[in-house]
Amino acid sequence: RGARAAPACAARGGAMIRFILLQNKQGKTRLSKYYVPLEDTEKRKLEQEIHREVVARPSKLSNFFEFRTHKVIYRQYAGLFFSLCVDIHDNELAHLEAIHLLVEVLDHFFSGVCELDLVFGFNKVYMIIDEFFMAGEVQETSKRVILERLEELMRQE
Repeated sequence: RGARAAPACAARGGAMIRFILLQNKQGKTRLSKYYVPLEDTEKRKLEQEIHREVVARPSKLSNFFEFRTHKVIYRQYAGLFFSLCVDIHDNELAHLEAIHLLVEVLDHFFSGVCELDLVFGFNKVYMIIDEFFMAGEVQETSKRVILERLEELMRQE
């Protein structure tokens, strides 16, 4: 049967991001957003396991790996790891592109994002993530549209 064309960053229908993690090299989770209900102890355990895996992976390997019954897709930017846990059959490249677009938007919004921006501007980072992802799915793939929405939100504050 013919496949339906999807936007560049969109995962196929029914696909879902389970959670987003932004962690530094030392294992400190700087930001997390969960789209599935989990106990706090389970969240910490997941964060530790994922950090252990992404830090230990050689750079020659791909930026995704199977994790329990799902898949983790990650990219490292400077000293931060941006990780998404997604359904096992999701398109890895689409999610890598989504991570890159998120970093570009953060970089533009903070005029050169750094780890301290995530720590002290966490409410703005969550606002950006909420404009980008909704209920665990990619909401918008246009950098221009996301930035316009963010500028409108900032004017309303």
